[in-house]
Amino acid sequence: MNPVRVLVVAALALVLIDPQVALAQGPAKRPTAVGHDGGAATVDAYGTRAAIRALRHGGNAVDAAVAAAAVLGVTEPYSCGIGGGGFMVIRTRDGKVTTIDSREESPAAMRPDSFYVDGEAPDPVDDFASARYSGLSAGVPGTVAGWDRALRRYGSWSLKRALRSGVRVARRGFEVDDTFVSQTEPNVEWFDDIPSTAAIYLDPDGTPRDVGSRLRNRDLARTYKLIGEQGARGFYRGDLAKAMVDAVRRPPVAPNADHEWRPGLLTKADVRSYEALKRAPTRIGYRGLDVWGMGPPSSGGSTVGEALNILEGYSDLAADRTRALHLFLEASRFSYADRSAYVADPEFFDVPLKGLLSDGYAAERRALINPAQAATSPVPAGNPRPYSSTTHLVVSDRSGTVVSYTFTIESTGGNGIVVPGYGFLLNNELTDFNFDSTTHPNRADASKRPRSSMAPTIITKDRKPFIAIGSPGGSTIITTVLQVLLERLDLGSTLPEAIAAPRASQRNSEVTEAEQEFIDSPEGQALASAYGHEFEVPDSEVIGAVTGLEFGRRGRVLAAAEPERRGGGSAAVVRP
Repeated sequence: MNPVRVLVVAALALVLIDPQVALAQGPAKRPTAVGHDGGAATVDAYGTRAAIRALRHGGNAVDAAVAAAAVLGVTEPYSCGIGGGGFMVIRTRDGKVTTIDSREESPAAMRPDSFYVDGEAPDPVDDFASARYSGLSAGVPGTVAGWDRALRRYGSWSLKRALRSGVRVARRGFEVDDTFVSQTEPNVEWFDDIPSTAAIYLDPDGTPRDVGSRLRNRDLARTYKLIGEQGARGFYRGDLAKAMVDAVRRPPVAPNADHEWRPGLLTKADVRSYEALKRAPTRIGYRGLDVWGMGPPSSGGSTVGEALNILEGYSDLAADRTRALHLFLEASRFSYADRSAYVADPEFFDVPLKGLLSDGYAAERRALINPAQAATSPVPAGNPRPYSSTTHLVVSDRSGTVVSYTFTIESTGGNGIVVPGYGFLLNNELTDFNFDSTTHPNRADASKRPRSSMAPTIITKDRKPFIAIGSPGGSTIITTVLQVLLERLDLGSTLPEAIAAPRASQRNSEVTEAEQEFIDSPEGQALASAYGHEFEVPDSEVIGAVTGLEFGRRGRVLAAAEPERRGGGSAAVVRP
């Protein structure tokens, strides 16, 4: 999965992209910025520039977050966009924290065996491509409804105004870089089956767009204008909704397509009935701080929270960095076992959230960790019920409102189908169900939201904003956020250092995925030789792509993004 995790910080500082930069070159990227009056950090310089411009023109953090997200839907189309969904955590100026769930939802006709072929359960690995590249994998997109709800309740701009930067970038285009090409290449054999997709993302000869070429998406510009004029109804009603349903139910394949594209189940009634939901945030205390996250159907808040609760029982982690990383990997291992067993859409399954986030349950799980030896995975889930009674973007503005927003279309390139005439890729979020099972809590069901790993997080200190953070990266999102917090809160790293540090991701598997730099480090070598950890480099070679904000005294804000991963991110502030 490659959901995009956009980090837009709009409350304090970051360096504004020079508006005089030539259009042909695009805005410059700077991974770190410090200043006042609001800041933003995203994976892309165009998105960061849109956030800063919104703040400078009177918008608040929510307005800036939506403006940046709309731009990212143009420049990061394989990771996010209006064909997908996400989760937004908002800390308002009065100190209250709330969340908006705009996760995609399955059609009313979806059944636990809908992905089965001739009555046989698909293999979630070997059969993943045929499940993904199909109409069957697309849920009702929630992004537009989420933007609309956020702006109506917490913003000061109309949806039309928030989308203007997205319209502009879609019309003018952006420069294709190496990262964009590397994301296109694995999709080529599928994209060339769909003329509406190939027309935007492939050259006439069927190869990826050349590095340095300008990619324009005038269909998406018109779609944004339509939504701006008609509001969210323009997306969930009328011709656009019909075109989306048609693309799902009858994938628009070319006569010479190389693959079979299974039809989906989406109807106009499914699209029309979609709602973005307000949900209570998760909350735990960690070393005197309050950590706020996203509750089910996201597993981000519960799993990050459980792992932090486990780690809190260990003192002086900074004294031995290798020991601290061992405990981080083991806390992740045991928390992921519980994530797999207990987190699903709360409308369909009684998620024992209070137990998962309780100190008592953390102590029970901590007692199973060997401080000197890696456990053998898979470790079994525990029983939290006795303790129970339930592209990333972050923005902050000068008034104290902070937004941490992660949204996605699931795999890099979603389900591969661009809705003809409207310029956006559809999601493949329904493959986030345990689609090979008819009994799992996260099985496919009608009108259900699949479990997610997105973990937009806000940390407060003495009721004031301290850190806002998030990441893309599918199931590695949780461990990425957890490791950056460990580095920053326990091991003495600055936020930029914590984001840049090499990463490992243990998700209750026999072998821990890790970046090569982590494996080759003294700590990685010691973890393997002394603690018995086994490592392998993931196919993507990198884990996560973090953006974050840290708030200091007198309104000072530090915005930070990846210096290298995924081509590096972009950070800026209103007043450097």
